[in-house]
Amino acid sequence: MQYIPNIKRYQEMKYNRCGNSGLMLPALSLGLWHNFGDVEIYEHFRETIWAAFDNGITHFDLANNYGPPPGSAESNFGKILKQDLTSHRDELVISTKAGYLMWDGPYGEWGSRKYLIASLNQSLKRLGVDYVDIFYSHRYDPNTPLEETMRALDFAVKQGKALYAGISNYPAAETKKAAEILRNMGTPCLIHQPRYSMLDRWVEPELLDVLEQEGMGCIAFSPLAQGLLTNRYLKGIPEDSRAAKPHGFLTQEQITPNVLNKIQRLNRLAKLRNQSLAQMAIAWLLKDKRITSVLVGASSSEQLRNSLQSLSNLNFSEDELKSIDIILND
Repeated sequence: MQYIPNIKRYQEMKYNRCGNSGLMLPALSLGLWHNFGDVEIYEHFRETIWAAFDNGITHFDLANNYGPPPGSAESNFGKILKQDLTSHRDELVISTKAGYLMWDGPYGEWGSRKYLIASLNQSLKRLGVDYVDIFYSHRYDPNTPLEETMRALDFAVKQGKALYAGISNYPAAETKKAAEILRNMGTPCLIHQPRYSMLDRWVEPELLDVLEQEGMGCIAFSPLAQGLLTNRYLKGIPEDSRAAKPHGFLTQEQITPNVLNKIQRLNRLAKLRNQSLAQMAIAWLLKDKRITSVLVGASSSEQLRNSLQSLSNLNFSEDELKSIDIILND
């Protein structure tokens, strides 16, 4: 089937400036972490990419190890790009990262110049592009000098293999240092990608202030706390859920009676706003002007469209915000 993009795709999406830069990102970006690997059905995630672009999502977020298996998300996105979106490449922001384990041996993870540059070269081949728009250091490496890691990002930009440099999962202090190093090299740090949700607010005490001070954008991942902030767990742990599986990032031990009580109360508040719990959770992140974009995952085009509906109600009253804080702090 030939794909013809929706000609009205930019009319509904909200775009936010990314820190002190000229780049605008959609309020919702599509993350290709779990649902775009070779273990999934190609036509399903092809339709999800179509639905994203048709609704104004221009930013597609990848990493070298996304799949499964590692690398397959980039390869599959590269096929879709070539098949459906080649003529629209300049409308897209494509990002990738390196930092977690990608291949065996001492040069296949962390933050060395050798690993980052080798990984970027491999990513470009899998994606079938000459450059990515954003290249991230995926995690802080305590055993490699921060100057070396940042120098690799600077090199990637100055080689023309990335337009912007970013970091992900960096603590506040290391973020400030990284931004200073890159600034002195003449390559500003564009963006930070941290984990952030109603149930995981570690960025609030320090990191968000650092990003604002440094003129960096912020794109939040895991906004639904691995599915906890959806209707999936309102009545406990379903047998076919992510938490019921022996391996994964969400475990049964994390779903305590206290957590269940919180999401049930949040769900009641979401209903009063005519939103699902997931939609409210996304909107709650976007209430903060320091959040440039929220990364959502999607196992289907229908699930993506459901997330997009969060943009129809981004305003919170003072009473709603107080009620949410009371629930989350209990």
